[in-house]
Amino acid sequence: MRLQLPKDFNGVISVKQKGNVIIEEAFGYADLPNKRPNKLDTIFVTASAGKIFTATGILKLIEQGKLGFDSNIGSLLDFDLKQIDPNITVRQLITHTSGIPDYFDESKGAPYSDLFRDFPSYNIRKNRDFIPLFIDMPMMYPCGSKFHYNQTGYIALGLIIEAVTGLPFDEYLIDEMFTPCGMNSTRYHEYDRLPANCANVYIYDEAKDEYYTNIYSSGAKGTGDGGAYTTAPDIEQFWHHLFDGYIVSKDMLRQMTAPQVPTNCFGYGLWLDKIANRYFPHFEGCEDGISFMSTYDKTDDLLITLISNKGDNVWALRRAILREFYDDVPDELNYGE
Repeated sequence: MRLQLPKDFNGVISVKQKGNVIIEEAFGYADLPNKRPNKLDTIFVTASAGKIFTATGILKLIEQGKLGFDSNIGSLLDFDLKQIDPNITVRQLITHTSGIPDYFDESKGAPYSDLFRDFPSYNIRKNRDFIPLFIDMPMMYPCGSKFHYNQTGYIALGLIIEAVTGLPFDEYLIDEMFTPCGMNSTRYHEYDRLPANCANVYIYDEAKDEYYTNIYSSGAKGTGDGGAYTTAPDIEQFWHHLFDGYIVSKDMLRQMTAPQVPTNCFGYGLWLDKIANRYFPHFEGCEDGISFMSTYDKTDDLLITLISNKGDNVWALRRAILREFYDDVPDELNYGE
């Protein structure tokens, strides 16, 4: 590969094709003051990338007949929806077309940490903890009328998983997805109870010219809208098990990787980029100090996973890597974050 990797990248870069390692390297530090280096199996928190696990968990329940795409929140959720339309469907939640009030609207451009100025981050440890942040807000738009990336929609999906299975959201994913797929390092850890081998997340303070951790910039534990801890090898396991029909059926996979919202090239939980006259699915995450991107092309068996615990530009890096393999990679790919 001719590509020159960024010298100051902090995290893991993994590029594999047809069983061959093109790039597989860790950079920088998991613990900056103590100079503990990142490794290939370092466990990183991945922000909104966890939405794909929520979506896939829902699709499994649909295939098991425990839920339907057209099931509505009025019949699934056990609290007063107030101004929220009870006719919002599971399909609309997965595809970001529900119009449900968003507790954090990314389109406004504010950092995620602003959310916790008046609501302590340590109080966020399960999906229900988010309800007070959106329950008194009006609908953003009539359900089903348009696409708008939405955090609350995936909180609602996490609540639906719990309502249908009777299990905590993350326990269901461990039992039904992570353990069967050999994703033994993928879990929803609490920030104040992290196991060994986890990377801290660092945010740069321009005024003081130093880095600080993001422990006050995010909820204390991941939920339906993201916050999963994982590794590059686990993400590889996820893609291969997904495309081998081990998690959901091949028919459901075709639906996941086909545009369900054509104007925004979004499937079920996956963003879709048009390259080489076909769709490349990807999922991603971005938060203060966190950046994650993973994409897989089944045709060429090309898998790219980029994880940074300093918020490095994984989007530009993925584009540069793709251009090593394909001639028609557009300048602007379909970024969700």
